[in-house]
Order: sequence, then structure tokens, then C-alpha cells
Amino acid sequence: MLVNIKELNPDASPQAAYGARLRRVREQRGWIQDHLASLVGCTGRHISAIETGRKSATLPFSRKVDVAFDLVGTPDSFEREWREMKHGSLLEGFPEYVGYEGRAVEIRLFDIGLVPGLMQTPEYAQAVADGAVQRGSITSEQAEERVSVLMERQAVLVRPRPPMLFVVMDESCLHQAVGGPEVMNAQLQRLEELASRPNWFVHVSPFAIGARRAFDLPVNVLTLADRSVVAYAESQAQGRVERESSFVMPMLMTYHQLQGEALSQAASVAKISQLRKGTP
Repeated sequence: MLVNIKELNPDASPQAAYGARLRRVREQRGWIQDHLASLVGCTGRHISAIETGRKSATLPFSRKVDVAFDLVGTPDSFEREWREMKHGSLLEGFPEYVGYEGRAVEIRLFDIGLVPGLMQTPEYAQAVADGAVQRGSITSEQAEERVSVLMERQAVLVRPRPPMLFVVMDESCLHQAVGGPEVMNAQLQRLEELASRPNWFVHVSPFAIGARRAFDLPVNVLTLADRSVVAYAESQAQGRVERESSFVMPMLMTYHQLQGEALSQAASVAKISQLRKGTP
């Protein structure tokens, strides 16, 4: 009896590529779907649905597949492919940074033009992502993923022992119109609310600082529980996590200099409040 085997198109989507590789690796071992299913604890029908792209793989599934295929920790692991698929719209290096961010005891941020992601309201974040879609740089699905990842990062900050957050925003972050007056008004109100929390320190780097502004690109510096320091910086094309102290410590010192030049928290909140009250 002939079996109707659906032809796969790995180029259709990352999900399709994952499924096609799963079938290829399985067939290379001479296994039927039911045999792989018995090893990972699911049904042959479920394996079929993932191979044909009708269902999406999960992280636990990918890990079990790696055990079955003896691919754990290798460059060809399905867990690695799943992570690349999930974070496909994010810059290289950023998923690694997010892992450190979730464990940091101190987070230092500097941003230009846009309010830092950890401080963005969902509406502001959506407007930023929609702008990238309109420019054609990402798809609507990738925009949805970016906002989802950001909300997950913000949720991680709410824990019994939250990290200390030190934020310096270039004044341009407050003036860049994102999402319209209502979105901006709510975003400015959100900044005031965060500044009132005991673990947040919010400062504005005013335009008057001129050439004394220490950074020309966004900067993220993390202090981990063992007091080691990790830095993350990105260009338009890629992001990079730095752990080498010869690079990180000068960046931390420069951040302290910038913080010293910025407005005090009281003056910063007053400026934010003034702008909010002037927003229609």
C-alpha cells in the first residue's frame, strides 16, 4: 500500500525548516514516527504534525528530541534551532543578554531617542514595533514576538528581591513622538510611576550636556550576583555581549560619569511631569 507522504518546503518558514529537519534526521536513522514518539513521550500523530508544520515544536519537545538523537549541547541540537526560531526577529547576541538580564542584581541602562524597553508601556512598545513593520524591516509576526519578549523581560523584574535599576535617558527619549499623544502621555506617566519605586533610579541627560554626553549608542550594563559585570551594546546590524573586564569596567566608569552629568532624579521627574502636562 502506498503511503501519502506530504512534501515539505523548508523555505516556507522557520517552523517548516524545523519540521523538515526533524523528518530528515529521523529518516536517516531509519526510524518511523511512532518510534521517535515513544522516545520523546508523545504520539506519532504529534510527530507528523510538527514535521509538516501543522504544529509548532516546544522547548521541552526539542530537548527530548536532542536526547533521542544524541544531539544535546551540539551545534546541531534542536534546542538551539528552537531558540533561533523563537528569537528570529531579535539581533544576534540579544537572547544571550536577556538570559543575563533576568539574573542581574543591578541593571544600568542608557538610551537615545526611545524610552528604554524595560520602561515601555505595551502601547508604546507596540507602536515602536509597528514602525519597524511599516519600514519593512520585520514582519507583523516578528513585531508581535518582539513585544511579547519585552513584556516577558519586564515581568521577570517583578520578584521578591527585584534588581536595582539605574536609568539615564537622553532628553530625546522624552520628545520623540511615538504612537500619538495618548500613548506618549501614558508613557510619561509610566516613567513617573517607575521613578517612585524604591529600586528604580531615573535620570534625564539634558540636551544642554552637549559634547559631555558619554555615549552615542544605547548601553546596557549588568551586575550579577557574584559581582561580575556584563555589558551589552548593539549597532544597527547586531548586538554583542561583553564579559571581558578590560572592556566592561571602563564602560561602567563612563556610565558613572554620565550619571553624574545627568539631572538629579527629582529634577528629572519634574521635567517628565512638565512634558506630560503639556501633552494634549
